[in-house]
Amino acid sequence: MPSLISSSAWRVLSWLLALLLPALAVGLIIDRVGAALVVALAVYMAVYLRRLLQFDKWLRRRRSVDAPDYDGVWGDIVTIVSRIDRRKQFHKRRVVELLREFRRLTTAMPDGAVLLNQENEIVWFNERAAQWLKLKRKRDFGIRIENLVRHPDFIEYLQQVAAGAAIEEPPIVPMPGEANQWLSVYLVHTRDALQRLLIVRDVTHQVLLETMRKEFVANASHELRSPLTVVSGYLDSLGDAITDGGQLDESWRDPVIEMRRQADRMRGIIDDLLELSRLEGRFDLAGDEPVDIAGLLSVLRKDASNLPVHPKTIALRLDSDAKLRGSERELSSVFGNLVSNAVKYTPAEGEIEIRWWTDQEGGHVSVRDTGIGIASEHIPRLTERFYRVDAGRSRSMGGSGLGLAIAKHALQRHEGQLEIQSELGRGSTFTCHFPARRLA
Repeated sequence: MPSLISSSAWRVLSWLLALLLPALAVGLIIDRVGAALVVALAVYMAVYLRRLLQFDKWLRRRRSVDAPDYDGVWGDIVTIVSRIDRRKQFHKRRVVELLREFRRLTTAMPDGAVLLNQENEIVWFNERAAQWLKLKRKRDFGIRIENLVRHPDFIEYLQQVAAGAAIEEPPIVPMPGEANQWLSVYLVHTRDALQRLLIVRDVTHQVLLETMRKEFVANASHELRSPLTVVSGYLDSLGDAITDGGQLDESWRDPVIEMRRQADRMRGIIDDLLELSRLEGRFDLAGDEPVDIAGLLSVLRKDASNLPVHPKTIALRLDSDAKLRGSERELSSVFGNLVSNAVKYTPAEGEIEIRWWTDQEGGHVSVRDTGIGIASEHIPRLTERFYRVDAGRSRSMGGSGLGLAIAKHALQRHEGQLEIQSELGRGSTFTCHFPARRLA
């Protein structure tokens, strides 16, 4: 069984007994036992007080004064304190080295970094962020970041992150005080959410390239319309010559029909490109014109039912008679694209359901089909321009690959979002969500 009293404690007790026993003997001899014991204890306390003062002096000046050489409990205390102090000094040096390395790394980072607290107040930032966001160290520490970067998209992004909303892509904001320079911002949360790291990246080159690409597509599409109109006119004349006058050989019928079909398809692609360029070039929201969604969906259902090839059942479910504020032309394009895709990819024995309903979160339009479905790895990219799950099948059906991209941008102008749910072989559901403030 281990001893309950340490060896140091035994030495202290032994030393105390060695002092008290002689004092007791002297007290018995002089018949002053109490006085002798008091004197002995006073000596004992004086020794301990002296050691306590020496220990306090060493604690205060331990960087320049050697540790006192004590035995017993005092020696153990000095040993423990020295060990703790050495460990603390080691960790302090380690933290300082890590901090210096962190500063060197953040200085060499190609991106800006701003550390924020829960109130979005600036705690720290690196040199790149100071350069791009025009921050000053002594002036801007403790200032809310939205008071320094006052772009509406950035402020809305912070609000969406605080509300826990899903963010499709980080916003791009102009560099403060600079013309034609752009920054992408992205907020990273720590695990306990007490602090946030704002990553700032210069995307001026990418923005300029994207702008050039959009302008090129818009200009090229516009320039192609005139020659395509001429080609289509001559093809119509050739078709009439074969059908009516018999001036051309009958063997030209199929080639001319195919050329006319391809010309119509090209015209559709050009129209979609021009529409997409128009939507991408507009950053304002759609107007407040009340749109009769029930009537619009009824027309789209009727048009789909009149197609030469369509699913057996195309149902319309109207759970609300509310109207939606926005552009009727753009909303018709959005819903028309969704219904057209459902008709293309649903077999003749399948069914399509078009639904309009409202709740406390806003208005919702969904197009559900029992078609071929979409594999999960393709869903995040469906709204990219010209992206096709099955390129051969899409082209054979006359699709341009731009319909969902147009729908996405038109929905953004209506403050809406597109939700896609699909299972391969079971069908798909495309749902447009609109905020409650859009309901008329």
